[in-house]
Amino acid sequence: MSDVTLPKLLKHKAETIGKAVALREKEFGIWREFTWERYWENVKSFSYGLLELGFKRGDRLTIIGDNRPEWLFGALAAQSLGGISVGIYQDSLPKEIGYYLNHSEVKIVIAEDQEQVDKLLEIKDEIPDVETIIYYDPKGLRSYTTERLLSFQDVQALGEQYQRRAGALVFEEEVEKGKGDDIAIFCYTSGTTGNPKAAMLSHDNLINMGKSLMQMDPMKPGDEFLSFLPLAWIGEQMMSLSSALNVGFVVNFPEETNTVQENLREIGPHTMFSPPRIWEDMVSRVQVRIQDAGWLKRRLYDLALKAGYKRADAILNKKPLGFWSKLSYRFWDWLVLSAVRDHLGLLRLRRAYTGGAALGPDVTRFFHAIGVNLKQIYGQTEVAGIAVVHPDGDVKFDTVGVPIPGTEVKISEKGEVLIKSPSVFKGYYKNEKSTRETIVDGWLHTGDAGELDEDGHLIVIDRLKDVIRLANGDMYSPQFIENKLKFSPYIKEAMAVGTDRPFVAAILNIDMENVGQWAENNQIAYTTYTDLTQKPEVLELIRKEVARVNRELPKTARVERFVLLYKELDADDEELTRTRKIRRQFVAQKYADVIEGLYSEQRIIDVKGTIRYQDGREVVIETQLAIIDTSQKEEEVA
Repeated sequence: MSDVTLPKLLKHKAETIGKAVALREKEFGIWREFTWERYWENVKSFSYGLLELGFKRGDRLTIIGDNRPEWLFGALAAQSLGGISVGIYQDSLPKEIGYYLNHSEVKIVIAEDQEQVDKLLEIKDEIPDVETIIYYDPKGLRSYTTERLLSFQDVQALGEQYQRRAGALVFEEEVEKGKGDDIAIFCYTSGTTGNPKAAMLSHDNLINMGKSLMQMDPMKPGDEFLSFLPLAWIGEQMMSLSSALNVGFVVNFPEETNTVQENLREIGPHTMFSPPRIWEDMVSRVQVRIQDAGWLKRRLYDLALKAGYKRADAILNKKPLGFWSKLSYRFWDWLVLSAVRDHLGLLRLRRAYTGGAALGPDVTRFFHAIGVNLKQIYGQTEVAGIAVVHPDGDVKFDTVGVPIPGTEVKISEKGEVLIKSPSVFKGYYKNEKSTRETIVDGWLHTGDAGELDEDGHLIVIDRLKDVIRLANGDMYSPQFIENKLKFSPYIKEAMAVGTDRPFVAAILNIDMENVGQWAENNQIAYTTYTDLTQKPEVLELIRKEVARVNRELPKTARVERFVLLYKELDADDEELTRTRKIRRQFVAQKYADVIEGLYSEQRIIDVKGTIRYQDGREVVIETQLAIIDTSQKEEEVA
């Protein structure tokens, strides 16, 4: 056990590189900077405010909101006083928030804005332990008269009063009491099979993980990182807290969620970490833009990408690239590929990571072709975010890399991936049974099926419980099939099914933006998402995409039938987790009639369902879904 904590790392940075920029936030079109000294002072003043509100060692503080400096100030302030920070996804529904707050026994909540405050007030009678709600965006809240509702600045002002009364060293004394073994955060798992569990992660867990990652993939003080994924996710805290406080790189916060791409280009980060959905969206955006470009631009792009793929395949296969191939790549990179990277905001990128779910090899190969060093990582909330990563120059499409320093990985007799590391969590809060099942003799049982190749690279097949076992005994990873499907710019989400069935089938969501653009280009009129999914032309478009993917799959793993669902799978409908993983069991139960239809002689399924809109409206629809055989001819679909 060490004496180092996250607040102590922040203090050290303030004392050693205090004048350097630590954080940036874009507000009203202007980048606002915080030095390490200001970072420390904000945490300090807010900590004193928490003391004035009665916060004490062991208490929990929850933060619900977009990525902002105040998110980090609040988390580190709670940890400075020996408390625990608990992040909640900002798009969580009130009932979900109520579960998290009651389960964690939270006393103080930091809510970003009016939207989050309103959610809390809606369930105020169901969260009796919550004593104070603190907001950091005052828009729309000035007329609220609810007791114990304070602004972030109000709490810092209370802190100044407390500091004058109690003395200037109280905060530093509280920080020094902290130990590495103290619990720093509760991080909730995604809850794919039930209620999310609160993983208890200590300062040692988080700091060791950050040190190990930076040892393998070094960053420097002053390097740029764009923080735009929810800070409630362990992957974002892994970078913006653990790694940033270890190294001292700059964490940048975009202005709004919909300005991320613009802000990405402005910052030009050196390192980027995103789940597969972000990388898949980038590929789709490039593909659609190229399809809409003129003949000459398309031709130049195709030639450049061909040269890029040749170089990428040589590097990935560890084979030498000939002189003329090198020269050709440099030319096409100068003319085309660097412009593609610049358009995506990736021009200065040294390393890019993807994690949280499997990423298809096609996407990885595409980014290496355009010159982006995209690497898989593998980890879990229970191991502070990361345990395995591809080393530079040793990327394999079918693996997730090798263990980071200090981490051991082995495969059990049942084929389960087991991990031993200083970053393995302390257990699940109020769930000793799951803790005993997950940590056995110091080894974390991940629940993932995998194997190690001859080079020590980890191959993750899928969740043990999710592997498809066909009626003939063949086994396949649904994630592998789904990732192949989602490489299409027209397919946003996919769920492969087939356990104990004669063949693999799939429930698909179209990408509304890309398919909508395709429909407009082809003069196909439509009204709603549901209407668009059942247009004969769209069904044939997706059939061709699935048929193309099937050519790359083993014969018995090919998707023989599919259906386009009448609505998008949605976290608000509990069909996805907040990190956009499919809750397979829930979806299989909810759409059991659709799945049965895929394996029947029917060509049309009558369904009744509810569509929920962002403005709160619920519309019950009755519609028909077409069952599509991937081998059927276009005239049969029409």
